[in-house]
Amino acid sequence: MVIYAAFLGGLGLIVGSFLGLVSLRLPRGDDVVFGRSRCGGCGKTLKPWRMIPVLSWALSRGRCSDCGATIPVRYPLIELGSGLIGVWAGLHSADFTMALMTGVLGWNLLIIALVDAEHFWLPDQLTLPLFLSGLLTAVLLYPGGLSAALPSGLIPPLIGSAVGFGALWMLAWLYKLARGREGLGGGDPFLLGAGGAWVGWTGLPSVLLWASAAGLSLVLAMLIARRRVSGTDRLPFGVFLSIGIWMTWLYGPLGLS
Repeated sequence: MVIYAAFLGGLGLIVGSFLGLVSLRLPRGDDVVFGRSRCGGCGKTLKPWRMIPVLSWALSRGRCSDCGATIPVRYPLIELGSGLIGVWAGLHSADFTMALMTGVLGWNLLIIALVDAEHFWLPDQLTLPLFLSGLLTAVLLYPGGLSAALPSGLIPPLIGSAVGFGALWMLAWLYKLARGREGLGGGDPFLLGAGGAWVGWTGLPSVLLWASAAGLSLVLAMLIARRRVSGTDRLPFGVFLSIGIWMTWLYGPLGLS
């Protein structure tokens, strides 16, 4: 497990570097995969040695070596967060496939939470990979091997996905019917549906409980900081759903052994 944690932690740092770029480029509509990394100040293409996760930022003291522009601290923080997710995943399971797919889940959820926190947006480009990786994980971890997994191994995640999407879509529809305004973002049902492919329908109540607890904790923190809170304030519910999916995947549905 320690070896897995070290490997996935290092891999997580590399993945985090990519996720930082995605969180910047995707909302702007830029090319995510093939676009060259450039300094935000002078626009010069970054050399490979200037893109080493965390280390490059630390050695340059958070500034571009060409123009001196400040490199936002969000980038090394994303890389560190992604690395910690990898370590967590590696320590959580003694099976490498399980640990790897747990890391994949965590990295998926990290970028989803980042984009939603900063832009109140849950694009299909992020929720669809989460759904597909959930199906893949169900097949890879299915008892009896790959030959026995198709198609029976896909039934539980597909049910979980359908229930997750349908439940949150219905809740959003009822809220709008009762209050006359949107209560959830359009991407939230898709995120819970994608999460259902990972945790199954039995895990969905736990996802919502974790998400509600995280949301209430944020509201409480805002009140303690003496910030005004009203019923019309927007909160990035995708962040809280991501926390709920992660915790439910790691520790199982609440109240069930």
